[in-house]
Amino acid sequence: MNNKLTYPPYKNPELFEQAFTHRSYLNESKKKIESNERLEFLGDSILSFVISEYLYKNYPEYNEGILTNLRSLVVNTKSLAQQAKELQFGQLLKLSHGEEESGGRDNESLLANCFEAYIGGLFLDQDIEVVKTFIGEQLFPKIAYFVSRRAFKDPKSLLQEHVQAKKYNSPIYKVLHDEGPPHAKIFTIGVFVNEELLAEGTGKSKQEAEEAAAKAALEKIQEK
Repeated sequence: MNNKLTYPPYKNPELFEQAFTHRSYLNESKKKIESNERLEFLGDSILSFVISEYLYKNYPEYNEGILTNLRSLVVNTKSLAQQAKELQFGQLLKLSHGEEESGGRDNESLLANCFEAYIGGLFLDQDIEVVKTFIGEQLFPKIAYFVSRRAFKDPKSLLQEHVQAKKYNSPIYKVLHDEGPPHAKIFTIGVFVNEELLAEGTGKSKQEAEEAAAKAALEKIQEK
């Protein structure tokens, strides 16, 4: 681990230990300790509040739907796990031998939960202003990035906007084929504009396949 600390230290070492204790570790610990699940619950709510407040104050031109999409992009498992990895939180996790052997220190879900637990513990250990500073340093730059890339809009909406700008008919999505058993079908969907097939996409649901098709269509358009 780097010697340079890139996150605020706790004043209470026991609370810090709890923030990094996965429930799998409890059965192997000789001392009575609590897992980070309750801190994760608290941190999740605090994180949502801080991000929501920041979005509300800094993006007055966006409606509730766009703000919700932006918040989701910032606080989803992949995003939080990425920050936890950068902070090397995985090295601090207390895991059972089995969890560690199965790659728990690099598990995105565990890392994201740990990131939320750290926030919950930081709030209890210090105050909301310290938490806001930490979240601001870690996550606010991501918001600016997503806004600059217009990533807060789903591929279907972006394709619709592009098609409308060209004054073409709206995209039409058609199931080209599906395969697999009823409980695990894979759909292949094509997106058509003016009866021309722009691109295809596959997914475990029609919605997922449609978004994949729209994304592929946008990539082709950008290449041109």
